[in-house]
Amino acid sequence: MTEKLKNKTVVLTGASSGIGRAVALLFAKEGANLVLAARREEALQSLAEQVQKEGVTALVMPTDVSDRAAVENLAQKAFDKFGSIDVWVNNAGVYNMASFENTPYEEFKRLMDVNFWGYVNGAYAALPYFRKQGHGQFVMTASLASKVTYPYVSAYAASKHAVYAFATALRQDLFLDKSAKNIHISLVMPASIDTPLFKHTGNHTGRAVKAMPPVYPPEQVARTIVDMVKVPRREAFVGNSARMFRISQLLMPAVAERMFALVANKQHFYKDKPAEDTSGNIFEPVVEGTTTDGGWGSRASSKMRLIAGGLAVTVPVVLVWRRLQHNDSKKGLLS
Repeated sequence: MTEKLKNKTVVLTGASSGIGRAVALLFAKEGANLVLAARREEALQSLAEQVQKEGVTALVMPTDVSDRAAVENLAQKAFDKFGSIDVWVNNAGVYNMASFENTPYEEFKRLMDVNFWGYVNGAYAALPYFRKQGHGQFVMTASLASKVTYPYVSAYAASKHAVYAFATALRQDLFLDKSAKNIHISLVMPASIDTPLFKHTGNHTGRAVKAMPPVYPPEQVARTIVDMVKVPRREAFVGNSARMFRISQLLMPAVAERMFALVANKQHFYKDKPAEDTSGNIFEPVVEGTTTDGGWGSRASSKMRLIAGGLAVTVPVVLVWRRLQHNDSKKGLLS
């Protein structure tokens, strides 16, 4: 435990499983008091019991972050309980996989309501307390998908791009305000993480979804978030594959766009395993999946993940490049 976070108050949305749960456990080890928010009260209660073993206090607040009044209430109850809100982690999110034309309109809208408007609601709710205190920090869980897109996730990628733009613009607002110099905004952009997210996903592809390798443990994201609170910084990718994909996009955007399409189409689904249409947990929470991990095998060595990440980038690049070269040669023969 470090003195930096001892007795600080952390509000955490999306705390019932996955990254949120891992973040809560790590903040508790650092001595921070926690306000745990998500839709599943029972899962939050079990988490509260777990973190309180570290000698911290936890307040359970069942909350749908798309409901602005509920998020305002979350902030008020957190302040009433602890007398301050030092850190607000916007982390709640849902996932959907479908081509754009097969994405039900209401699912697309709901995804934006949770993944984007939920973060906006958090900012509206917490900023007045940050200003009153003269300090505070937002941490916003974006995604690699906030910088790099892939097929079947038009709604999810749009929501995460919106989060990135919102956070950076808000940071610029605060930069111009001298009274807000101690209010910080940090963005974390994980690659594919071993959480129940992909088991909770809405799915209208007809194919069973799996985590896209290489997969990283949620504790790696949690450590990044806690470190960002200790020493504020603008943003961080989590997972070497996220960095590699981003570099590929910057260096060769047209090739990378095709590459990501091929990678996702092949690696984000089980081979020859069908799946029924489902909205997953987009509209209503599901009972299963309250652990930090999703059982996707993220415990492989960091060396193996680095190798897999490198292959995930280089092999599709070669394939796309060869395809483009082949198409160009055919055009040459026909011209």
